[in-house]
Amino acid sequence: MTSQVSSPAEQADGADSTLVGEQRKPAGAKDVHRLDRVIIRFAGDSGDGMQLTGDRFTSETASFGNDLSTLPNFPAEIRAPAGTLPGVSSFQLHFADHDILTPGDAPNVLVAMNPAALKANIADVPRGAEIIVNTDEFTKRALQKVGYAASPLDDGSLDGYSLHPVPLTTLTVEALKESGLSRKEAERSKNMFALGLLSWMYHRPTEGTEKFLKSKFARKPEIAAANIAAFRAGWNFGETTEDFAVSYEVAPAATAFPTGTYRNISGNLALSYGLVAASRQADLPLFLGSYPITPASDILHELSRHKNFGVRTFQAEDEIAGIGAALGAAFGGSLAVTTTSGPGVALKSETIGLAVSMELPLLVLDIQRGGPSTGLPTKTEQADLLQAMFGRNGEAPVPIVAPCTPADCFDAAIEAARIALTYRTPVFLLSDGYLANGSEPWRIPDIDELPDLTVQFAQGPNHTLDDGSEVFWPYKRDPQTLARPWAIPGTPGLEHRIGGIEKQDGTGNISYDPANHDFMVRTRQAKIDGIDVPDLTVDDPHGARTLVLGWGSTYGPITAAVRRLRASGESIAQAHLRHLNPFPRNLGAVLKRYDRVVIPEMNLGQLATLVRAKYLVDAHSYNQVNGMPFKAEQLATALKEAIDG
Repeated sequence: MTSQVSSPAEQADGADSTLVGEQRKPAGAKDVHRLDRVIIRFAGDSGDGMQLTGDRFTSETASFGNDLSTLPNFPAEIRAPAGTLPGVSSFQLHFADHDILTPGDAPNVLVAMNPAALKANIADVPRGAEIIVNTDEFTKRALQKVGYAASPLDDGSLDGYSLHPVPLTTLTVEALKESGLSRKEAERSKNMFALGLLSWMYHRPTEGTEKFLKSKFARKPEIAAANIAAFRAGWNFGETTEDFAVSYEVAPAATAFPTGTYRNISGNLALSYGLVAASRQADLPLFLGSYPITPASDILHELSRHKNFGVRTFQAEDEIAGIGAALGAAFGGSLAVTTTSGPGVALKSETIGLAVSMELPLLVLDIQRGGPSTGLPTKTEQADLLQAMFGRNGEAPVPIVAPCTPADCFDAAIEAARIALTYRTPVFLLSDGYLANGSEPWRIPDIDELPDLTVQFAQGPNHTLDDGSEVFWPYKRDPQTLARPWAIPGTPGLEHRIGGIEKQDGTGNISYDPANHDFMVRTRQAKIDGIDVPDLTVDDPHGARTLVLGWGSTYGPITAAVRRLRASGESIAQAHLRHLNPFPRNLGAVLKRYDRVVIPEMNLGQLATLVRAKYLVDAHSYNQVNGMPFKAEQLATALKEAIDG
């Protein structure tokens, strides 16, 4: 869904509205309180449709023009036992009339569809927040299943909150009594009733959701009609019930973005679009060799829809076959990609080493998740950095790029392709589950803003022998980039050997010569070290003594924490790495300017280990490995301690 952002002068309030302090009250309607931001969390059983509900609310919020950030959180099991704590699925959305960076630390509103959802999330809800509960699910058996001795709706434990008990199931069934659906079928629409209620509370548009439901259930018009009826019933319930005396308005974030056309986008979708854009800018067919794995599978699903752009997707029988096919496509002249998560990287490591040896462009997209082994398939982590850096036999250096936000995944994909194509090397792109599934507004770029990635293939001989004959040397290098020529199979006169055994410099013939091996190892390393990456930018408006250095998805929480500290009068500098191999050339000089360097990571200190080893800087780690992103307040507290220390 796209929306056009105009200047603030073009954003006018309706003529039928009047402003009263912080309230706007159309004639004959309930009070409307104006807020600058709201954090809502939908939570329920994994079969209650919380992800769909959150996604639809997000889409309408994006079309309205708010800035937003989301955090889907769901179980690894396909269908965990109903009504249990392990089966709780949630979706958190933070939206505002200004620039925001994270899904928010704590929800202002919790929608709990059953006792398990309430118990799993209540610890995150601050006192005074609103809690909407589906009272129909608070049965004795459901309460006992999650360890409640008595109903929290009756024992006073929720007295500190603004509690709204709503019989969502009953109201939904009543609204659909003329639909012809069975009671069980009608109950499935209760998430749409909840969505309608929240849409009324926060003045979200409704047309997009109704259009979506008609499209989604086009082959089952009775189901589409039922969901739309439930959605409208929820809206009308909010309008008429006395329990909701106030609705809320969050104005569009008109000043937060440059003028342009925006859409809501997730990290995996942005990566997919970035890959397609890169292939078009390079004028190369795009080939994806992949094996489904959470949380990377969405990229395979999305790219399979774009055959019209010359995209070919291959779902292999396993991880090894997926990358093997991709490397073969790279040899054949395609922009080759393989997608996976941490366990899949381990299986692909031998072929990545082969790509290093053959010096072919290959994009390895690692959408990180909690490990080791199968680990936490649906939770986020940043623990694959050292695996990407060193996880191959021998000296096999590979460039590493890391996006920092869901929308930034688009640009990161293009940057990874630029490096791979220019320097003839495999490239790691390290995203993670938080970026992959989270979403935010993205300005759709104009075509002329994208870089030219055009590739020149080898066309004929490139070397003259002592006897004057002209031959093709597959490992004769560009003096600037040290990249070898890219020769398409079948081109007359360009026949050459490939394989994993060490190559002779220039000719590419098999070589076991010690001096040649030493030269080739150092040359491959020099090629990576010489990659042109931008200098690190430091945000330091006050000449701070403490620097917080991050990479990847920690950007949002770190930046939010830095903003909080500066608002309270503290002085702190911030820098964020996109290129992790090679590091920016000025990184060492930047680090030496500060008395203290703090590196927050969702691992046990992997970037900190690299920084300390390379630059001999006493970098301090702040680590978290609980499967969830940092909270801004948590980081602000830790950084304040570093400043004071």
